[in-house]
Parts: sequence; structure tokens; C-alpha cells
Amino acid sequence: MTSGSIGGLGAARPRALAQEGSARAAHAARAVWARPELLLALGVAAALNLWGLSRNGWANTFYAGAVRSMASSWHDFLFASLDRSGLMTVDKPPLAFWVQALSVRVFGWHSLSILVPQALMGVAAVGLTYDLVRRRFGRVAGFAAGLALALTPITVAISRDNNPDQALILCCVAALWFCVRGLEDGRTRWIVWSGICVGLGFEAKMSVALFVVPGIALAWLYAAPVASAWVRVRRLLWGGLAMTVVGLAWPLLVTLTPAADRPWISGTSDNSIWSLIVSYNGVGRVTGQAGAPTTAGGGGGGGGFSAGATGVFRLLDSALGGQAGWLIGFAIVAGVGLAVLTRLRRGDERTGWLIAVGGAFAVSAVVFSFASGIVHPYYVSFLAPWTAMLIGAGVGEALRPGTRARAFGALAIAGGAVTELVVISQAGGSVSWATPLVIVVCALAVLALLVVAFPARVRAAVVAVALAALVAAPAAWAVDTLGHATSSTFPAGGPASTGGFGGPGGFGGRGGFGGRGGFGGRGGFGGPTGGSGALGGTGVARGSGAAAGGAGAAGLAGGLFGGDSSTLRAASRYAASHGGGTVAVESQSSAAEAIIAGETNVAGIGGFSGVESSVSASWLAMEVRDGRLRWIVADTGGGFGGGFAGIGGSATAGGGSGAGAGIASLFGGSGSGSAAAPFGGSRAGVGHGGIADGRTGSAKAFAIAEKVGRKVTITVDGQSVTMYDLKGKASEILAAAR
Repeated sequence: MTSGSIGGLGAARPRALAQEGSARAAHAARAVWARPELLLALGVAAALNLWGLSRNGWANTFYAGAVRSMASSWHDFLFASLDRSGLMTVDKPPLAFWVQALSVRVFGWHSLSILVPQALMGVAAVGLTYDLVRRRFGRVAGFAAGLALALTPITVAISRDNNPDQALILCCVAALWFCVRGLEDGRTRWIVWSGICVGLGFEAKMSVALFVVPGIALAWLYAAPVASAWVRVRRLLWGGLAMTVVGLAWPLLVTLTPAADRPWISGTSDNSIWSLIVSYNGVGRVTGQAGAPTTAGGGGGGGGFSAGATGVFRLLDSALGGQAGWLIGFAIVAGVGLAVLTRLRRGDERTGWLIAVGGAFAVSAVVFSFASGIVHPYYVSFLAPWTAMLIGAGVGEALRPGTRARAFGALAIAGGAVTELVVISQAGGSVSWATPLVIVVCALAVLALLVVAFPARVRAAVVAVALAALVAAPAAWAVDTLGHATSSTFPAGGPASTGGFGGPGGFGGRGGFGGRGGFGGRGGFGGPTGGSGALGGTGVARGSGAAAGGAGAAGLAGGLFGGDSSTLRAASRYAASHGGGTVAVESQSSAAEAIIAGETNVAGIGGFSGVESSVSASWLAMEVRDGRLRWIVADTGGGFGGGFAGIGGSATAGGGSGAGAGIASLFGGSGSGSAAAPFGGSRAGVGHGGIADGRTGSAKAFAIAEKVGRKVTITVDGQSVTMYDLKGKASEILAAAR
């Protein structure tokens, strides 16, 4: 053979592979166009996720600030650093923020560069949900599942936000999809890809991704079409290995990188990524941890900080029900009914599917129902896909021929009607119109299915009408989500009244808590604009403002955790004109506001709200010595750590219970009109010391720095800002810590 012929063969193979890839892509495109119901579901999801998306601004400013830093430095990108100096990470792993930061690098610094990838992930999850259900129960069932997910209020809200949850959901839905594919032929590659997707989910939001693992493992071991049990185990182990390698890649990178060459791990007191995984983002979220708030929510109840009391009905309460609980009764009846109909026979192709999907649903529902730690209402966005899949399966089974299918459909519709009526009763009257609709339509549908043996098409129409009645209320809430900016830190679907404390403005939008408390600006509780008091009465601090329920650009992240950061920006500019260097504050949320505004020399080193991370004096001295940190701003009670009164002011009750008392009550404590600490007890004035649950953040390190640093006081619009210059003070910091 001549050299020319050899070269021709070498060139032919890439061409053949390219042609094969093009053929597969063309086949996939034709398959999509051949399924108009899939296009409709994707279209609904795209419209809900993308319409008026810029209304949400920077969404969660804590993460948006980190994305801006990550998009400007590959070091910050790799370690998910909030600040440009690489001093402290955010409190989550980086996968979701990598996607957002790469988008910013390509399309520029704009809110849509951050939010559009999230919205598209939501659309992709709907498409995978459709196909995962279609493979076992048919196209109509797949459409019902995809539409149910697209119209879930919290799905819409989380797809329009920059929290990492949507990346987590997409990865875990993909893991289930690969598992179901593997249950068709038993090939190793499917379970390996499933493991890879779970690992990616872990890199998006850590341990919650593992909720799908028990169902996947049991489904594979029990129902994979492989004769040998040992072969099933061996192939599952390959999937587990893939999951472990992918999921632990970034934590191992962080562990193996010397502390001097990477940021401090936010949310920890020992700078260990394993503490973040196991405690802060792990068992602490389930069993309880310091700072876990009790129930809270405004208006209809969807938003706020945390879900209601634990128990079997928690998923239907005023905090969680309106987000993802509407049709949960339909899903539960469908899951139980499938188990009865299949008798979990290995030879029934529905069995493995049910174990995998039902396992994900059961684990998620049990954890969210009984977790005594932090359970924010938007967490149930992770439950929504599995609920939608079971709904789709229930529709598919109801359309099968036979008496059992008719009874199955009737019971599923009745179960959905019961839970929906409970949720409607908790929704504050916003969808009360749906009560007679659900009762009448579902009652007639149940009777029709049980009493009359209609032809298949008529029975399909009956099921469709009943499902439309059940979907009407959650669909209305899903559409309502588009009419306002969702609460940035705690997104919620539905009307504006569900978006936390009085709507998207949180505690008064950009005004923060007043004065220098968390760099909240001078607007007190209400900030520059003020608004109606969602908490009862008005809280007045230094300046003007009220506990606002109106919209604010920063939402909860900008009000509750930092405000408009005007004083911090002034400190940053002073530092830039006096020798440069990074300016540190306790609250990372305060720093994020300044970073978004363009201040590149700002960092937060006390955690999200200023109390979650406790840096050591030796670490502080190292950063000062190496030139990564020069200035600190004197404690202003930033974030949750300080009083709500601002400098020299007090939050007074105005015409009601008072903002201080109202906020304190949200966290299980009591407070009066004057600067009540948010986790109970009272805390007036300014100073280090953390919040009433005992956490102090980096207050000790700050106190040492203030003791040895050169004091500088500047005045911004009549307010004094105290800074400490630490240049050349590394050895003195170490000495003072002894």
C-alpha cells in the first residue's frame, strides 16, 4: 500500500465520524419536529423562563458578585472566589458559576449573561423529563410530565434566578435519564454516564445530588436486564466510581492546593472543604445547624427564609405547598398504584423506572418534610421533576385499556384534587377561584371513569380535562412569577406577595438595615424609597424609610445582607487613592454589592452574612504579609451580625408592632422596636459579637486587626467610616493573637 493510500485512509476516518455525527444530529432534529407535543412543552418552558428575564436584575447578588470576579480571573474561576483578590470562596461548589462566568466571558458583563444559561437549563430539564417518561408510558404521558414541570411555580422562579439549583436539577434529571436508558439494554456506559451526572450535580450543590443515588442503585441492581447479579454489581460499581471521581475532583483540588495559594473556604471555621461538604452544606442542613431560622414567609407564604413545621404535611403548608405541592397527591397515588399494578416484577419494564424515579421522589420528599435544619422554600424545586415524572406516568397508566386503568386514573385525579385544595386554602386567596373548578371538574371526572366504560378517546378527553383543571392554579402562579422580580436570595414562584418578606424588595429593597449596618446605606429599613410595612408598622433608623414591601434592586441580598454598599464603595475608593490594596469587611454579601458596582478591591471574609466563616489570625497575617489584604473596615454590625439600627439610630416602632419585633419573631426570638437581633434577643448599637445563636464569624480576627492597624476615619455624606491600614502589620497581628 502506498503512503498516499495510507494518508487517504487516515483522512477518511475523521470524515466518516463527522458524517455519522451529522446523521445522528439530523435524526435527533427530525425526532423533535415529529413530536409537536415536545415542542409545545419546550415552548411553554422557554416562554416562562425567558420572558421579561431582565426584570430580575442581578438576581442573587452574592453569587452575581462572585461570577463577576470569576469571569475576570482564572484563579478566581477555578476556586469560585467571591472577590478579585482570591481571599474567600462562595459557600457552594463552582459548577453552576463556571457556566455563568464563561457566559460572561463570551457575552460580556450583563445580567442576562448570567440568567439566560439558567433559563435554558430549565428548558433542557423539561425536555429530558418528557423523554424519560415517554420511553415507558408514551408520548401523551411524556407531554403531561414535561408540562407539569414547566408549570410548577418554583421551577419557573429558580430557572429565572442564578442560584445553583437549576444546574443541580438538570444534572440529576440527566442522571435519571441515563439510568432509564441503561435499564433498557443493561449496557455499562449508561450507568457510567448516570454516575458522571450525579457527580456533576455534586459539583453544583454538593450532597443534595446524592438524593437520587438510592433509587438509581436499587433500580439497576433489581431491574437491569443482565442475567448475572455479579455483572450488575460490577457495572454499578463502575457508575459509582465515575460519580466519585467527578464529584470529588474539585474538593480534592482544593484540598491538595496549599492554603496560601487558594481562598479561604466560606462557611467554615477551619478552612476545610470537607467541613463545607459534611457540615455546612451537608448534615447541618438536615439535622439543624447554628443560624437555622424558623418559619417565615410573606403574603401567600411562598417566600421567606424557611419552611414550616416538620411533618408529613409540610410539603403542603403555606411556605412549600404553593411552590411544588399542588399535584403531589396525584404523584403519590400514581407511584403507589404503579407498584400495585406491576407488583414490582423484574420482567415489567415499568418496575425499574418506578424504583429509580420513585426513589428520587421518596428521598427528596422525606428529607424536605422532616429536616430540622435550614429548608428554604426554593429547595423543593428539586422535588418538582420527580413529582412531574410520576404525574406523567399516572396519566399514561390511566389511558391504558381496562377497568384497572380507569380506577387508577380516578384515584390519581382524586388524590391530586385533595392536595390541590389544601394548597389553595393556604395560598392567601390568590387562587380561590380554582376551588370550585377543581371540585366540580375532578368529581365529574372521577365519576365518569368509575361508572362508564368510555371509548379510549373519550376517556383520554376526560383525563385531559381533569388534568387541565388541576394545572390551572399552579399555572396561574407560574405566570404570576413573570410579573415581578423574584426575591434575589430566596426566590419563590407565584404572586409578588410570596417573594419573601413583602415581595421582591425584601426588607425594603436597596435600603438595607440602615446606617452602616451591613453597609446598608442611609435609608434605614426602607432605604431611599421606603414602602408599606410588610412586617407591621414601620421601622425608622437614621434617615428615612420603612419596612418596605415594594420592589428593590437588590432584594433580600441587598437589603437584609448588605444594602447598596455606598459606604463600602467610598472606603474602596479611599483605599485605591491611598496606596491601593484590598478592603475587607465581614459580610460577603456586602462585598458582592460593591463588586457588582465595579469596586474590584473589596472582599468579605466573614461568610455570606458575616458570621458563617471564622478566619484565623494567622491566616489574616499571611494575607497581609503577602499583599492580598491591606485594609479592613471597622465592624458595622454587617449582615445578621449587627443591630438593625444603624449608626447612632434606633429602629422604632411606628404605628404597629415595630420592625425590630417583627424581624426578631421570624427567627424564633423576641424583640422590641429598638434594634432587635434577628435570631432572638436584643442587640442595640454597633460592635463585634455575632448573632444571638453564638456565631461570631471573623469578629476575633477583626478585633485583633483593629487593635494593631493604623486607624483612618473618612466621612461619607455626613457618616463616618472607620478603616484600619494593616500594611506591614503581619507580625503584630500574630503577636496580638498569642
